[in-house]
Amino acid sequence: MAGEEINEDYPVEIHEYLSAFENSIGAVDEMLKTMMSVSRNELLQKLDPLEQAKVDLVSAYTLNSMFWVYLATQGVNPKEHPVKQELERIRIYMNRVKEITDKKKAGKLDRGAASRFVKNALWEPKPRNASKVANKGKSKS
Repeated sequence: MAGEEINEDYPVEIHEYLSAFENSIGAVDEMLKTMMSVSRNELLQKLDPLEQAKVDLVSAYTLNSMFWVYLATQGVNPKEHPVKQELERIRIYMNRVKEITDKKKAGKLDRGAASRFVKNALWEPKPRNASKVANKGKSKS
């Protein structure tokens, strides 16, 4: 940023923020170009239904977030606009997909192994006769 010329139209304090914003916009533009280079049907055919849902949700959330930013730049309060409810609705579905993904990753219980483990770990009292027999075999010196 040292080689960049600072514009006198805005305060110097926000120059770094504006440069970071410009870089972010460029990165979003590059991602969109990459995403748009492949047809949606072609992309979705390669994915399982859960991955397809993730792509659709991320796309919808991204577009609505960009609209949120657009409203803010136009002086409209996005918190009072229906886009806020739409973002919340998408976030709820994203959490549902995350729950499904987490359930798939969760370990499966092997009931047979668990019951053997518990059975062998439990204390079993010795029969009364077994302790008397063991003591009789010992000699008192």
